[in-house]
This record gives sequence, C-alpha cells and structure tokens, in this order.
Amino acid sequence: MKPKTKPKYLDSEHGGQRERWLISYTDFVTILLILFIAIAAQGIHSAAVPSSPPQPKPTAAKPETKLQNSRPALAEADQKLKQEGLDSHLEKRGLVISLPQAILFPSGEDRVLRTAFPIVSQIAEVLKSVPNKVALVGHADSVPIHTKRFQNNWELSAARSVNLLQVLSTRFGISESRLSVQSYGSNNPKDSNDTETGRAENRRVEILLLDESAQ
Repeated sequence: MKPKTKPKYLDSEHGGQRERWLISYTDFVTILLILFIAIAAQGIHSAAVPSSPPQPKPTAAKPETKLQNSRPALAEADQKLKQEGLDSHLEKRGLVISLPQAILFPSGEDRVLRTAFPIVSQIAEVLKSVPNKVALVGHADSVPIHTKRFQNNWELSAARSVNLLQVLSTRFGISESRLSVQSYGSNNPKDSNDTETGRAENRRVEILLLDESAQ
C-alpha cells in the first residue's frame, strides 16, 4: 500500500508563509542598517565641523568719570571766596569753607543770625557756579552743654547744620538735592580746646563743596 502524499496546496501554503516572513525580516534589518548608517554619518559630520567659538559678550561702555573738571572748578571757587575775605581751602575731599559760630549763631543756639545773611549769600553765589554736592558739617568745642533743647554738643552742631541748610535752600535757592548734613560735635577739633581762642576756632560750621571726581 502506497504512503499517503501531502497535498501540494499545503506545501505551497507553508512555503508562501515562510517566504513572506523572510521578506518582512529582511526589510526590518535593512531599515535598521539605514538608520545606523545615518546616525554614524551625522556623528562623523559633527566631528568634522569645528564648533564655533563662543562669541564674547558685549562690554558695557564704562561711564565717564563724573565731573572730570571738578578740581579746576573748585580751585576757581576757592579764589573767589578768598577774594571775598572768607576762610576757604582745598582738601582731598573738596573745597572747605569754614564759618565760625560767632558769625552764624548766637551762643548755645541754632538760629542763623540775620547779620550772617550777606556772607551766606556770597557763599551761595559761589555754590551755584559749581554743580557739586554740598555737605554742611557742624562742629563744637569740648565744653559740655545741656539745655532744654540740646542734650550735648553733638545735637547742637547737628541742629546748626540743619538750619543753615534751610537758609541756603529757602532763601538763597540752593537745591535741597545737593545738600546734606553732618555733625561731629566736639570730636574733630580744628584747634586746641585748652584755650578760648582754640575753642572759638572749633565752634564752626564747614560748608564742604565735595570733589566728586575723586570718588
């Protein structure tokens, strides 16, 4: 008895399935190969092209020194004040105009004397010619003071500076934006406190026209 043979249509069906599977697998491998080649080519291109050096950040222009001609202007102001007979001199910090307490204020008070207005007016005209900031610096001698208004020399010299500021701004037109107040009390004497003459020198208000170009 002859063995049964497998129908031909079965062989052709299984063979067709194998062929289709092999074709799909081959396509998949081909796609992967193309992908790897593209990635490798991109890496080679990146390595071959040198990266651009970082561009330097633009440097901001340095601001010009404020008031570059400040010192000559202060020297000219100093000459004007000396011609008026006022006590002024140049220092590193600026032009210092020293006004004794006896000219500006009654003893132990902070009210500016009306008799001082002509002198303050002369100073104000010079201040208007130079746009620099102005510090009003109060000083006192070492003799203790204790009144209803002032507990010590520091408070007295500070109040005198403030009142002189008000006179310069309200009566003589110096802008308050230019003015500031300082007080040293008896801590920065100009002369010895051992004599009446020295103590009189120490009781003063300095009008300091600042040398802003040196700051």
